[in-house]
Amino acid sequence: MKPKPLPFKLWVWLFPALLTAPALLAQDAPTYQTPPKALADLVTVPPTPTISVSDKGDVMLILEQAGAPDIAELAQPELKLAGLRLNPANNGPSRMRYITGLKLKKVSGTKEEQALTGLPAKPLISYIQWSPDYSKIAFAQSTDEHIELYVADVATGKAQRVGTAYLNATLGTPYHWLSDSKGLIARIVPTGRGAAPEVSRVPVGPTTQENVGGKRGQAPTYQDLLKSPSDEKQFAYYTTAQVVRIGLDGQTTNIGPAGIIASADPSPDGKYVMIETVHTPFSYLVPVSRFPLRTEVFAVSGTLVKLLNDGPLQESVPYSADGAPTGPRNYNWRADAPASVYYTEAQDKGDPKVKADIRDKVYLVDAPFSGQPKEIYAAQYRFGGFDWGNATMALASERWWQNRKSLVKTVDPTNWQTAVLFDRSYEDRYSNPGQPDMRHNQYGYEVLNMLPNNEILMLNAQGSSPEGDRPFVSLLNLKTKKTTELWRSQAPYFERPVAVLNAAKRSVLVTRETPDESPNYYVTNLLTKGKKAAAPVQVTFFPHPYPQLKGIQKQQLRYKRADGVDLTATLYLPAGYKKEQGPLPTFLWAYPAEFKSKDAASQVSGSPYQFNRISYWGAAAFVTMGYAILDNASIPIVGEGDKEPNDTYVQQLVSSAKAAIDEGVRLGVVDSSRVGVGGHSYGAFMTANLLTHSKLFKAGIARSGAYNRTLTPFGFQNEQRTYWQAPDVYNTMSPFQNADKVKTPILLVHGEADNNTGTFPIQSERYYNALKSFGVSTRLVLLPYESHGYTAKESLLHMLSEMNGWLDKYVKNPTATATKTGGQPAKMGGGN
Repeated sequence: MKPKPLPFKLWVWLFPALLTAPALLAQDAPTYQTPPKALADLVTVPPTPTISVSDKGDVMLILEQAGAPDIAELAQPELKLAGLRLNPANNGPSRMRYITGLKLKKVSGTKEEQALTGLPAKPLISYIQWSPDYSKIAFAQSTDEHIELYVADVATGKAQRVGTAYLNATLGTPYHWLSDSKGLIARIVPTGRGAAPEVSRVPVGPTTQENVGGKRGQAPTYQDLLKSPSDEKQFAYYTTAQVVRIGLDGQTTNIGPAGIIASADPSPDGKYVMIETVHTPFSYLVPVSRFPLRTEVFAVSGTLVKLLNDGPLQESVPYSADGAPTGPRNYNWRADAPASVYYTEAQDKGDPKVKADIRDKVYLVDAPFSGQPKEIYAAQYRFGGFDWGNATMALASERWWQNRKSLVKTVDPTNWQTAVLFDRSYEDRYSNPGQPDMRHNQYGYEVLNMLPNNEILMLNAQGSSPEGDRPFVSLLNLKTKKTTELWRSQAPYFERPVAVLNAAKRSVLVTRETPDESPNYYVTNLLTKGKKAAAPVQVTFFPHPYPQLKGIQKQQLRYKRADGVDLTATLYLPAGYKKEQGPLPTFLWAYPAEFKSKDAASQVSGSPYQFNRISYWGAAAFVTMGYAILDNASIPIVGEGDKEPNDTYVQQLVSSAKAAIDEGVRLGVVDSSRVGVGGHSYGAFMTANLLTHSKLFKAGIARSGAYNRTLTPFGFQNEQRTYWQAPDVYNTMSPFQNADKVKTPILLVHGEADNNTGTFPIQSERYYNALKSFGVSTRLVLLPYESHGYTAKESLLHMLSEMNGWLDKYVKNPTATATKTGGQPAKMGGGN
């Protein structure tokens, strides 16, 4: 029946209302705002370059980084399929932070830097790799339509495109060098693949899933999964690639058929390529990393040599840090042999709840892969991998989350005998021996940099100690297990070992910084022969990124929680501030961490000698707005023995926050009546819980959090129990379930395209609705196109503006705000 038109009189009555409808039906929709200049400058400052050093130790590559992209870049078309985010225009990931310039520089001698020539007018560089002989550098160059392969000659500094094929980077690094440095194995867009499948808006029927036979499967709340047959076709089209050998002259040879190539890795000797191919059946429950995977070895000429494995769909991997797939997994080339493949297989069905003396076994098969695989290693915990060395030495690592155990053993590949080298809790940062110095062997694969007498250099870039972080370099004898410390960072500097330039001569590249001097690279010689060490030689001269902020005061705090656990925090105070001026409004920023022992939770972290890195991301930026900042305040959640940390989460959370505030008050710099709290992700969850269960704070800022734990019922963060096993824990820890207890203003910020496991945007949307129903002063800000971490310049500036406005109204001037707004939230947005 055709509807009757409205009477004229009714139109006249409705017309004025329709004109004002947006104001009546929607919240204010402000444009992107800019914060005060001191905050905005932190977003717009060019990032400091990073570096990569050749194994020869003579040349470094300086990588100039792109700044924050414009929101228009994030608004480009994007596909969300099987846990991936793809750029359909160029067959790559949709969100990349590109390198925009490459420069070569000698490590010693001149200060000159040589910019690579032959680069495109608009460099968008990624996936940079040195060739095995370090004479060349390969990289991918992205355009709006394609991803191209380039190779630069180190001697001349000239770069040029290789071939005419386009790389397919949808599933990761799209190429690898061959060991002869004369060619590469690449994944390219297949020639003549045709047009992309059309996305039909009209379904042919319902989407269904079923569980037949009562199989159990506990899956995390993955996002961006396949949802329909149409999604499946899109996923297959964009991820399908052809593996090729591509010479430096651009000539290509196909290796195997085209398919959804997860990886294509050449053997160390360059004679074979191990190709892993994803195939159907696909899943709507788990991402591509759990799809069926076929592992094959091909000759570099292109012919199939051996099918190693065809693994099934893995939808029922136990949701645990110690869980693993059933069947063979993690096929890799042995780095120190010409062509040998090793892989791991769980002995406990991948289920940590199954009792087993041996959790994993490792097998090896040599070329031509026709023999029976040989067992070479049995792990009592989950096998973590090998650091291969030489014919008589390798290191094997194991880990077990439930008791926080880390195990490293020496392995003799001549007979596969093992000996324990390190048996420790990985929570114990003080006992961390560091990472072994690695080098690339003749095949271009990383192996232990073995010195005479079975010695290796160990680099520890954190160097946790009771005196704070003090990075060090030590010499470890793998036979006697004796360790000799060669060098350690000393006040008034904070130095980190970056790379060993010459192990025999003990020449090491380090970064050096102070609170007012930004990090730069220096060459340090560790051989002193009883004499005073020679002064380090400066190699780079990167300027201070924000000289206008020099003078910010920084102090490392150490204090105790009520239960005796030692805590730390970094205190920032405004430049020129003296405590005689009185205590300041304060902003506390933290991220909780679980521990199995109070001793590990009490260990000191941080250093007072580190550069004042005032980033836009956390709380430190707001020291420029006149706040005292308690940054990275320790919030340990401890569960010793049979106790689980989260059983007393709320009590430990509140006690830790109170201890930080009390220490600031004791120092005379924190005004306890004007303290705000904030955090991102699990820190946002913390923030909401602190406002729920304490009256310590005037306001909170929670970014991209999860607030209803019944939406993550199979575990969250490091909680391994399901909702049905520990309902009281889930309900007590869920701010959403306790929204009626909140009385403190809270700002909620979330990326509209958050793809982090568990932190769906609906978490903030529903929490906001709940808080609003109880009259809580709250504000919800959804950032268009942003994921779990925000990247667009406009988004970052607006985030800082929102945070600054919220802190100003509810923390710095709480009395004025309450009077001005009658206890209700003042209108937000703005800046200058």
